[in-house]
Amino acid sequence: MSHHRIAPNVDDSSDQLAAAFAALRTELELPGEYPVDAVREARDAVESLRLPGHDLKHIPFLTIDPATSTDLDQALFIDRDGQGYKVLYAIADVPSFVAPGGALDAETRHRGQTFYAPDGRIPLHPEIISENAGSLLADQDCGAFVWDFDLDGNAEVVSVSIGRATVRSRAKLSYKGAQQQIDDGSAPPVLQLLKEVGLKRVELERLRGGASLNMPEQEIVQATDGGGYRIVAAPSLPVEDWNAQISLMTGMAAAQLMLDGKVGILRTMPAPDDRSLQHFKRQTAALGKPWDGQVTYGEYLRTLDASDPKQLAILHSAGMLFRGAGYTPFDGEVPDTVIQAAIGAPYAHTTAPLRRLIDRFVLVICDALCNGKEIPGWVREALPSLPDIMGASDQLAGRLERAALDTVEAALVANHVGQDFDAVVISGSKPANGNGNGNGKSNGNGGGPSGVVQISEPAVTARCDGELESGTQVRVRLVRADIASREIRFELLN
Repeated sequence: MSHHRIAPNVDDSSDQLAAAFAALRTELELPGEYPVDAVREARDAVESLRLPGHDLKHIPFLTIDPATSTDLDQALFIDRDGQGYKVLYAIADVPSFVAPGGALDAETRHRGQTFYAPDGRIPLHPEIISENAGSLLADQDCGAFVWDFDLDGNAEVVSVSIGRATVRSRAKLSYKGAQQQIDDGSAPPVLQLLKEVGLKRVELERLRGGASLNMPEQEIVQATDGGGYRIVAAPSLPVEDWNAQISLMTGMAAAQLMLDGKVGILRTMPAPDDRSLQHFKRQTAALGKPWDGQVTYGEYLRTLDASDPKQLAILHSAGMLFRGAGYTPFDGEVPDTVIQAAIGAPYAHTTAPLRRLIDRFVLVICDALCNGKEIPGWVREALPSLPDIMGASDQLAGRLERAALDTVEAALVANHVGQDFDAVVISGSKPANGNGNGNGKSNGNGGGPSGVVQISEPAVTARCDGELESGTQVRVRLVRADIASREIRFELLN
């Protein structure tokens, strides 16, 4: 893993970054300070909170999150149960803090989710909830919706229930720390079982045709002393995949509960169309690792190694297969389309209510359906409006992530204009096999062919002018890096 830090005393880059980040908030019209009346409601809710009567504080839950996270939505416990497993998955009880129809409810609907900007996150809920009373912090009594799973020996779900309870997490683990404990043999039983169950759930995902696009993640990290930013680019750790499998299992269970009850809201995505699949097959063949369709594209994607330039190019091009995700509400009649194709099953967001609005509604619906309670009217009334709220919020979050990354990347290379770099072509200006199935010749400015390259040191992806072939290693020169406009440009060296 490479860490690239911007020193504050290099050509005023830090000042330019601060100005660029401030301008970004204005440009994207990101939410500002939390309204006073909504904060007052949140404070009153915390002060008057009564924890659920069902007591599960004796269960040694733990959380696994990025090291700096304080908005902890999920806590996990796994134990053996005969030949199978018992999984308890506690999700923060956010609905207990948000009065329907109040100022806090209105502001969360306006925001839709937590936005992560390099100079500070913009929370969905006031911090008194999201990072304190509502967060499943270690050694704190918290209310939670607890999903109770019985799994068989293959980690298939045999039974599931959900109910409110009071829980107390024993430990806050980072992904890196959890992985280290698993690797060196010092992991407690719950982590050992997370690996065991996680691997079996990965196999179940493979069997049902699910797909994971395991791209190396790029994360903007602020230095602890406030002196700059760096981009951390690295493949995810295995424990992140195993942990994600528990969340996916829960989202699938939530979807099935709502489908059985004929009321709820799903996260749906269509399967890739034949044209996209055929184009992807041609690209994989041209890049030397052909996918013949004999295995599912999900199985194929799991075999790719992002450290290989050609396979990295395939992973980037595979993004065309993951399009069209949306939200599908229903009440009284099951919709025609219920599948999230990348997961290979019906699925619903339900495990991140501190950071995503829709999960609050799904949790209340599932709790009501599972326990024979009436679904509150405010939940049913909200269902038709949630797709537009979440769709707009997701688009804004995507724009923010891309623009923030572009800004930091420009700052990382701003003092290196005119220098040469080794790079990998991840999107070519000409087809790898010369048959006319590339990504086009235009660079968007009418100036000739161009593609997209990635340099490794620092980890930066940008447009490059020249005849480029996907998956090849090339030598490029940096010709422009402007922090304010977020523009980076390379040119191919002959």
